[in-house]
Amino acid sequence: MIKKYAMPLAMFAIFETVAITLWLTKGNPFYLFNFSYIGASVALGVALFIQGNKNARRVTQLLVGLYMLVYLGLICQENMQIEGFWYYLFTGVFEAATIHYAVAKIFGPLVFGRGWCGYACWTAMVLDFLPYKVPQGPRRTGLGWIRYVTFAASLAFVSALFLAHVGNIERIMFWAFIVGNVAYYAAGIALAYAFKDNRAFCKYVCPITVFLKPMSYFALTRITCDHDKCIQCGKCRRVCPMNVDMLDDARSRENGTECILCMECVKACPKKAL
Repeated sequence: MIKKYAMPLAMFAIFETVAITLWLTKGNPFYLFNFSYIGASVALGVALFIQGNKNARRVTQLLVGLYMLVYLGLICQENMQIEGFWYYLFTGVFEAATIHYAVAKIFGPLVFGRGWCGYACWTAMVLDFLPYKVPQGPRRTGLGWIRYVTFAASLAFVSALFLAHVGNIERIMFWAFIVGNVAYYAAGIALAYAFKDNRAFCKYVCPITVFLKPMSYFALTRITCDHDKCIQCGKCRRVCPMNVDMLDDARSRENGTECILCMECVKACPKKAL
């Protein structure tokens, strides 16, 4: 039993280590609750996947995504978007969004790759309800530059607030979180229908990928192929929402830094080669 569930137990242990470390370092029990909750949600999803539950990832996605959007964002009024990261970074405070980004989007991807995108992102949580879970066409080349524009725009926005010595920036950050989420959802839904691809926003517009992509290249957690079992049926490629070539084990494989560990390829493989 323990061997079967070694992975979810290991995942929970990693998050619990972060939780206890931040709790003792910062002296704030919130971090113990926060990362214990997220760790338990991730471990639950992995355990459900092991049991063959087809909604395993969605369970974790909803538990973590709604917690961060509704509780942290709307109730606690913390801007967990990239603007919040810049805000805390400029104020020199290692709190809230800076800790979130350090764990989930800067150093975390060295272990989990872009697992954040598949299991915790509250934008993708909504987009995954749309009808185009499998892209209806090839990946659009030449659009990736948009993510760098949105990344730069977020930095310029927060920089301008500080340079202009605008007052009550914390309140502005909260409303930036509200407006930013509305804009993300509107753009994400529009792109999903325009490109017939739920994850079009993630591929071309999301500024967070500027952090995630280079770190994910070195991720310890990766999906690889047992070529002795593989029959080259191509089902894994067809179901991948991020157009990753799972049959190539190299880190430089096509769209290799795009894998969100959604496990759709693993579920689709008739020979369990992935």
